Amino acid sequence: MYKTVMIPIDMAHIEEGKAMVEAAKVHAAKDARIILLNVVEEVPSYVAAELPSGILDKSKESAFQELKAVVEEAGIEADVEIRAGHPYRTILEAAEDDKVDLIIIASHKPGLQDYFLGSTAARVVRHASCSVLVVR
Repeated sequence: MYKTVMIPIDMAHIEEGKAMVEAAKVHAAKDARIILLNVVEEVPSYVAAELPSGILDKSKESAFQELKAVVEEAGIEADVEIRAGHPYRTILEAAEDDKVDLIIIASHKPGLQDYFLGSTAARVVRHASCSVLVVR
């Protein structure tokens, strides 16, 4: 059983996030710390200058509230973290910061670009220093 479990959730695939929370219930120790993480991809400054004021903060707050709702619906206690950065790097940094034992990540059907670049899940699997469970 794992003591600290991180679940990175892409808000575009929130239903997969719910399945990952169920997997965490199975693999986490009784007193485990569960962390739901959303990574808001950083926007280049020249793009950010054209966006309406406060839209990125609103996006982060919306993600936080949606993840809190997932936690409540699942009936578990979990921390919710919203970070900005490149998804796979930020997931790995957060896992190191929080001393995570297990990352539970979703993988969806890859597109053509994923065969050349690698998906976020594939990169996390290759570079994580802890166990990774891929939910499909």
